[in-house]
Amino acid sequence: MSQATKRKHVVQEVLGEHMVPSDQQQIVRVLGTPGNNLHEVETAQGQRFLVSMPSKYRKNIWIKRGDFLIVDPIEEGEKVKAEISFVLCKDHVRSLQKEGLWPEAFSEVAEKQSNSRNRPPQPELPGETQSSEDDSSEDDSDLFVNTNRVQYQESEEEESEEEA
Repeated sequence: MSQATKRKHVVQEVLGEHMVPSDQQQIVRVLGTPGNNLHEVETAQGQRFLVSMPSKYRKNIWIKRGDFLIVDPIEEGEKVKAEISFVLCKDHVRSLQKEGLWPEAFSEVAEKQSNSRNRPPQPELPGETQSSEDDSSEDDSDLFVNTNRVQYQESEEEESEEEA
């Protein structure tokens, strides 16, 4: 099977299926990625440990801080105590909440994430007015400055001397 075909099937599996955790499986939240296909997670009870990513997800599915996973426990693991069995997207989280299978400790976190992504832009205050003419004539000195380069300061006097 080619890499593209494998990726297509893995992505369809993650996005399409509705996964319900079994008795042994847990829903966890990703706290960070120390590397080497390991992820630091936290359970709803506050327990922290490392989980490993199976080879079928590697280079096909990306997991970032704050994502939710379903993991299978590993008995013989000391540091790595579980393996990822499913990556939950927003739709999966909503359906698990509707079914009552979502842990209460994660309810607030999931709601904050969905609200921050779906929040409409905040209206401007009456005292704050923006005009495009003022923005274009402003000084650009507050933009990103590359600290790896030597910065030359030019003054208006030097510019007027060069023109004369």
